[in-house]
Amino acid sequence: MDVWTRVDSYVAETLIDADPALEAALAASDAAGLPPIAVSPAQGRMLELFARMIGARRVLEIGTLAGYSTLWLARGLPADGRIVTLEAEPAHAAVARANFVRAGLAERIDLRIGPALDLLPGLSGDAPFDLVFIDADKPSNPDYLRWALRLTRPGSVIVADNVVREGAVADAASADPKVVGVRRYFEGLAADPRLVTTVVQTVGCKGYDGFALTRVGT
Repeated sequence: MDVWTRVDSYVAETLIDADPALEAALAASDAAGLPPIAVSPAQGRMLELFARMIGARRVLEIGTLAGYSTLWLARGLPADGRIVTLEAEPAHAAVARANFVRAGLAERIDLRIGPALDLLPGLSGDAPFDLVFIDADKPSNPDYLRWALRLTRPGSVIVADNVVREGAVADAASADPKVVGVRRYFEGLAADPRLVTTVVQTVGCKGYDGFALTRVGT
């Protein structure tokens, strides 16, 4: 673990410039007592790169927290791009909104407050989304996948975080609702012939976990 963290620190210090707005977002999250579960700087840069590599103009994020990942995604969009981010907890959303204003990206971000499964049916007018980032309650992942497929197009990319769960995802006997949710998410991916998916396992300051990367085909 110490080696993973040292490498993460080295990567961030060497390849990712210090960013006062992003650092302030994490500080505001800590000060508000939000759980320390935001993506790492290296993972945030990865999300930004995904948006840039596919030329995303419309992004959907399910799970805002304090908006740290939202800021990374927003920075991967063109000036006229837009990200819709959904947050169930009003207190979290208040911290995120202030972070967006501080970073000068509030006009690019549409923050909506409420349970994602209540909000997703109202997004048809914003679709199709080029990129969907799923990082919310894991038991609902299968439902989030169904909505992501309704709100995307051929060529869109869906990224889901925290899918390895320190290896627990491979335990078919697990009764952990988060593990069960991720496994059902994988089953949904495998059952749809339109989807091409892989999982990238990650280690670092966030421990052992991973991302599921999916491309929507015809």
